[in-house]
Amino acid sequence: MSKIRAEYIWMDGHQPTQKLRSKTKVFDGPLTSLDDIPDWGFDGSSTMQAIGADSDCMLKPVCFIPDPIRGGDNILVMCEVMNADGSVHPSNTRAHLRELEERHTDQEAWFGIEQEYTLFQGRSPLGWPEGGYPAPQGPFYCGVGADEVFGRDIVEEHLDLCIDAGLEISGINAEVMPGQWEYQIGPLGPLASGDHMWLSRWLLYRISEDYGVSATLHPKPVKGDWNGAGAHTNFSTKAMREPGGITIIEDACEKLSQKHPEHIAVYGAHNEERLTGLHETCSINDFRYGVSDRGASIRIPMQTSKDGYGYLEDRRPSANMDPYLVCAILLETTCD
Repeated sequence: MSKIRAEYIWMDGHQPTQKLRSKTKVFDGPLTSLDDIPDWGFDGSSTMQAIGADSDCMLKPVCFIPDPIRGGDNILVMCEVMNADGSVHPSNTRAHLRELEERHTDQEAWFGIEQEYTLFQGRSPLGWPEGGYPAPQGPFYCGVGADEVFGRDIVEEHLDLCIDAGLEISGINAEVMPGQWEYQIGPLGPLASGDHMWLSRWLLYRISEDYGVSATLHPKPVKGDWNGAGAHTNFSTKAMREPGGITIIEDACEKLSQKHPEHIAVYGAHNEERLTGLHETCSINDFRYGVSDRGASIRIPMQTSKDGYGYLEDRRPSANMDPYLVCAILLETTCD
């Protein structure tokens, strides 16, 4: 009988941005399905999810993937946080999306999330001179060469790990600010999109440990004339992807215009530092949509406009957004 090491991963109660936590459970294999992975408990008083006098919370496994770091039969397990009695914990944002996905299964919604992040060594982005600034941004986006790209070894290893784990990662690129990168997850359904994003973030944080580097999702990691970090979210329904779907997309944009404050409220903390109207953003106080407009809240891709069907890109979510919340409110606003 083989021993399996399962890394239980969950979102804590930290505010305004939840953090990832994880711990390892060893149990006997073989493992054939989710039903073989036991529920587990943890000390919620140490994760801002309970008080000391009543501290037990429960981890409910909801999906698992191969552990590409430990290898073998070992796994990474995404969990929902439940109260000790099995009810949904207030910090559990996945449960609401689970209900929405079931309600809107006929929409066949797809999400593709572009995760930007910045690698830091100490207090400075990776590759920045000590106590100073690099050359102005311009040559770094999709750059090549040791004078323009920093951290590629981490980025390539993260890509390999995501592929080995079976995550739906669809690309990587160096971003506009030196030390800043992006990878894309999707297209996937609502729950799968959120699960794959959180698991890919955990792998990014974990592998960065080995290099003595930290990956940050702060939407404005460096003040001044530098691009922020977002998580542009590409969204479509079955009707949007079919001929004539552009009218459904435009209707969705009109619906989104009526709920702008509600979306901004769940699109990530400190987003006002990023959504200034500069650096390929629309002001946080405004809403507009347009074809090929990277300064708009919602961009309709050029190909979508030409074909008359496709998807929309919501450019408002910040890099530190919770994908469960973003997918949920996009479904609610456009499909309810």
